[in-house]
Amino acid sequence: MVDVTGQIAAMPLFAGLSKAQYEALARISVRRSCRKGERLFSEGDEGTGFYMVVTGRVKIFKVSTDGKEQILHLFGPGESFGEVSVFTGQGFPADAVTAVQTVLLFFPRMAFIALIQRDPTLALNMLAQLSGRLRHFAGLIEDLSLKEVPGRLAKYLLYLSGRDSKGEVALDVSKGQLASLLGTIPETLSRILARMNRQGLIRLRGSQILILDHEAIEQIAAEGKMFS
Repeated sequence: MVDVTGQIAAMPLFAGLSKAQYEALARISVRRSCRKGERLFSEGDEGTGFYMVVTGRVKIFKVSTDGKEQILHLFGPGESFGEVSVFTGQGFPADAVTAVQTVLLFFPRMAFIALIQRDPTLALNMLAQLSGRLRHFAGLIEDLSLKEVPGRLAKYLLYLSGRDSKGEVALDVSKGQLASLLGTIPETLSRILARMNRQGLIRLRGSQILILDHEAIEQIAAEGKMFS
């Protein structure tokens, strides 16, 4: 039997709740298995609830009037998305598609609202998490407008490596998707990765990246560019 309660307890969104609260959340959740490329919602769709990634990865993106796609974020295991619709009752502000085969937990809006009306403490962690999300997107806008691509890549590698104490990064999305997330093209991304590899900053092993010089990567992330 799948331990849905344990999966919910591992979510940063609901950290520090009681066993009874986790069980209440588990009772309203709906488990969903999705193929790669399955659309979860489109921009403007009614916000009927929010999602948590159990396994896999979900791409959140917007499409411009000329058809150009800009990835806003790639959500992985333990992360949640779509929460704003729960509080506003408005449509989703972007599109969501599974980047790989993915398992999700879906929390229906009306059932969740009923829970937080009975127990408002459930909403406190959500508000803190959403505040952090706003800071992330503010940083994304700054990076895209002010930093060169090496700085954006270094910052993203540091973000991913934070999940692994060994500094190993698994790129479980295509280089095209990663390039879109960083606001560049795959060819440019490949050149920068190769240059970092030659300079001994990282080691490339297929889809695995090992950060060898953490200090140098941090400097590139802070300065926004690579040095000769």
